[in-house]
Amino acid sequence: MLDYNQVIGHKSIKDHLQMAIENSRVSQAYIFSGEDGCGKKLLADIFAKTLLCEEGKSTPCNKCKSCLQMEGGNQPDLKYVTHEKATIGVDDIRIQLNNDILIKPFASKYKIYIIDEAEKMTEAAQNALLKTIEEPPQYAIILLLTTNTTKLLPTILSRCVTVPFKAVANGEIKKYLMERYTIPDYLAEISAGFCQGNVGRAIKYATSESFIESKDAILHMLKKIDDMELYEIMESIKQFSANKLEVEDYIDLMILWYRDVLLFKVTKDPNLLLYKNEYRAISRQAARHNYEGIENIIQAMDKAKIRLRANVNFDIAIELMLLSLKEN
Repeated sequence: MLDYNQVIGHKSIKDHLQMAIENSRVSQAYIFSGEDGCGKKLLADIFAKTLLCEEGKSTPCNKCKSCLQMEGGNQPDLKYVTHEKATIGVDDIRIQLNNDILIKPFASKYKIYIIDEAEKMTEAAQNALLKTIEEPPQYAIILLLTTNTTKLLPTILSRCVTVPFKAVANGEIKKYLMERYTIPDYLAEISAGFCQGNVGRAIKYATSESFIESKDAILHMLKKIDDMELYEIMESIKQFSANKLEVEDYIDLMILWYRDVLLFKVTKDPNLLLYKNEYRAISRQAARHNYEGIENIIQAMDKAKIRLRANVNFDIAIELMLLSLKEN
């Protein structure tokens, strides 16, 4: 059931949205900004449900006709702007929003439009939307969900309230995974650390058998990586990942390993490690590498991810990373 209790973290955002309703200061256009899986779609749906609730309070009652319609996915005063092509075109905005917004709400105080992947709007589509955002009907509320605000026109940004979604604390995510999905303590901790504050990503990996298998394979390689030849490491990474869209996940797992190596070198405390079960191998590598060398390895891995996103040749990007690893 859609409710604020479903949202892990983001307390300041929840408080802001609820206070806006309580004080009758709801804006007519919002931008929810954050990476995929951060919770912005869930919060947008809950915010919409609350606004459309017949009781008019800062939380949905989950009993009225509107709330029940929301649960059934058929609330007539909530519209999702969809698109079939790679971009959201001007016709998508004109037909699904600009023309429709002139029709008053069917049964609610508000009529709400949610545009997911708003960064995919063409410039023409954004200009068409801008005309509506500048002079919307009193009952209209528009929610733009985006992973990249730089893709939006400055004129759009200036007329919306931007709500940035930040990383959720690892402890909160770990607790949620253990309680909601009964994930074992060790796996929940690794998933929380790996997801870097993204709850959706943590759920995806903690509940994925293939991720667990991949993690184990990566750890097996990392434990003996100092004694492997360059070509052996390269072949292992190629076997782990069939395409470059997935290889970033493996690099992230490797980064977490070397952060543990660095952390142990500084603290000598195994209880602080993410990969606690691999304490012996981590302690050996901490003794073998110096501080600068470990930091250089982590930086090389971060650079490899940047190169892959920039479409640098896969083999070149990974080889440069591994050369730095071997040098250090």
